[in-house]
Amino acid sequence: MHKLKFIAAAALLAAACAPAKSVKQQQALSVDKTEKVESKYTGPKRRIGVVEFENKSAYGQGRLGGAASDILVTELVKSGKFIVVERDRLNKVMEEQKFQSQGMTDSQTAVKIGQVMGLEAIVVGSVSQFGVKKEGSDYLLTQSKRQVADVTVDIRLIDVQSGQVILADSGKGMAKNTKASFLGMGTKGGYDETLEGEALRAALVQFVTNIASQLNKKPWSCMIAAAANDQLYLNAGSDSGVNEGMDLDCYRQGAEIRDPRSNLVIGRVEEYLGRAEVEGPCGDSGDCAKARITKSSGGSPKSGDICRLAK
Repeated sequence: MHKLKFIAAAALLAAACAPAKSVKQQQALSVDKTEKVESKYTGPKRRIGVVEFENKSAYGQGRLGGAASDILVTELVKSGKFIVVERDRLNKVMEEQKFQSQGMTDSQTAVKIGQVMGLEAIVVGSVSQFGVKKEGSDYLLTQSKRQVADVTVDIRLIDVQSGQVILADSGKGMAKNTKASFLGMGTKGGYDETLEGEALRAALVQFVTNIASQLNKKPWSCMIAAAANDQLYLNAGSDSGVNEGMDLDCYRQGAEIRDPRSNLVIGRVEEYLGRAEVEGPCGDSGDCAKARITKSSGGSPKSGDICRLAK
């Protein structure tokens, strides 16, 4: 009988001392909430870049910004809707183009980098708030200690062609770790560093659908990387969902069209070059496709021209 009581007491103690963790996604206080719309687009993937986020909080200097951008890259890739350029490749281009000292939160700089790398859009952002607090409760036989991490992340999605911000969003995430004790046993332990990543992921995951929804409002396009007579080589291939038999309309982009009031770029003067049909991949990268002009409009395609899905 005493042995059974001892076993029951031990089980109760183990259950009381077992740590419990929870993660919660919240909507940050904002002027308006970005509408969460499930994207139904099934065409080629969008080519975007994510730069290292700024850390504007007083916490975790040197790691929160990089962690936030890495998490967003992971979630965007997992969605299956994007070709995402790695931060290291963006940093290399920034260094080569001597943009490193200007910072990537500037829209004009983001547009220049995006154009160099053939991107449709670039995501910039910041960890605007981050805080960790400890809570606890004391009862006659039990105690509990809880660590709570709260984070707010702001992002902007910049259209590379126009330089306009086509999405501004704010997300909030919270992660908790609770440790309980029975008769003073079980509450020991330091700060749980995994709370940072879990709170960041909770804040960032809601952005993926919003980014896809905003980009899907624009026609998908790719660029002609090289051309020889009626043979075209595109900077999008099987990895993007560009497959054999797909029809494309190709254009040469001319002068910028600017809004006379805001002076923002709202489009470009375009010359229609003709229709092309995708013949298959070029090379083994998965990022290149061959196409051939099937209906010419008189112009000769060249590197830098664009192609869109034929209507």
